[in-house]
Parts: sequence; structure tokens; C-alpha cells
Amino acid sequence: MKFFKSFHVLSRNPWLTLEFLLICIVLPTVIIVFRFAPFMFFFLWGTTALTLLIFRYYHFTSWQNLWRWEAVTWAALRPILIRWVVCCIGMLVFTWLYDPDKLFRIIQQRPQIIPFLMVGYPLLSALPQEFIFCTYFFDRFKLFFQTQRAMILASALVFAYAHMLFINWVAPVFGFIAGLIFAQTYARSRSLALVTIEHGLYGNALFLIGLGWYFWHGAVEVGDFRP
Repeated sequence: MKFFKSFHVLSRNPWLTLEFLLICIVLPTVIIVFRFAPFMFFFLWGTTALTLLIFRYYHFTSWQNLWRWEAVTWAALRPILIRWVVCCIGMLVFTWLYDPDKLFRIIQQRPQIIPFLMVGYPLLSALPQEFIFCTYFFDRFKLFFQTQRAMILASALVFAYAHMLFINWVAPVFGFIAGLIFAQTYARSRSLALVTIEHGLYGNALFLIGLGWYFWHGAVEVGDFRP
């Protein structure tokens, strides 16, 4: 029954359905098929600009409601930080077992870029991703999903599919797990600020540990990845 209800919603909103397909399915597929990973930031910020224009026209109320800095409290951050520490331990163990040569590679070989990474990743990568896959996605496509759980799962799946552009299994699998975490945080808080901070923590840890290689277009270019 829910399937037919969802189909009815899709059929009643053909332009919104087309928008969903183009942004969430077609665009990532084009990037994957044509190996456009080296131009990742062009596509990321281009898509951010497009979705921001759509969001600004249909859903924007105020910058305060968009960011919701008031949600960034110790009560909200405490469980996020505990979960982050546990996940960091998991990423360390996984890297040590799966690809120990990558473990702490950036710290050993390119320590000079770490300060830029700590600041640049949250602003240039985490922020636009969370706007697209949480803020824009949750408001724009909420009609397509019967429950918040379905919305969270859909956001995580689209987030994971976008990470297939790196042409390895690690990025989409870890992307799906991260997508679930970020979408749950956003569903509870509706705060772009809070979910961007959380994403920034995971992204910086990922690169410092060494798994960041699988989330970088260089792995696609040189073919240094596991099947």
C-alpha cells in the first residue's frame, strides 16, 4: 500500500521527481561513468549553487533557521563526540587490517597540509555536502517519503551513491554509514551548523588516519586502490 502511495506522490509531482532524478541519480552517474572525479569540487560547488537557488526560492525563511546555531550545545555535541571517538577507533582498526600502508600516511608524508585540511575540509567539502544531502534534500523531497526513517535512509543511499565516483568499494560503504549518521543528526536537530561540524570531524579524522585516500580523486587517477 505504501508503494502505491509513493507512486501516486511521484506521479503528482513530475517536475520534482525529475529534479530528484537529475540531481541525485543522473549527475552522480555521469561523474562515475566519465571518471570526472578530478573535477569533484567543480561539480560539488556547482550543485551547491543550483540547490541553494532552488532552496532559496521555495524553502528559505531566514539564515538563522538555515544554520540553527542554537542547536550546537554541549548536550548535542556530547553524544556526537562519543560516537565519533568510537568510529575513529573502528577506522583505525579497519585501516590497519585492510591497508596498513595507508595508516597515518598524510601525517608522515605531507604534514604541511594538515592545518589547511583541518580548516579547509569542513568549509569546502563538508558544508556543501551537508547542505545538499541534508538541508536541501530533507526539505525538497520530503513529499516522497512516508516516514522520517525512510528519509534518513534515502539521504544515506544518495550520499553513498555520490561517493561511488572514487571507483572503489570503501568510499560508498563508509559513505553510507556516514550518511546514516549525518542524516540522523540533521533529522533530530535540523541544524546545518551541527551536522557540518560533525561531518568535518569525521572527514578530518578519515584523512589523518589514512582512509582519506579512498575519498580522494588521486586514487582514481593513479589506480592505487583495492578491488
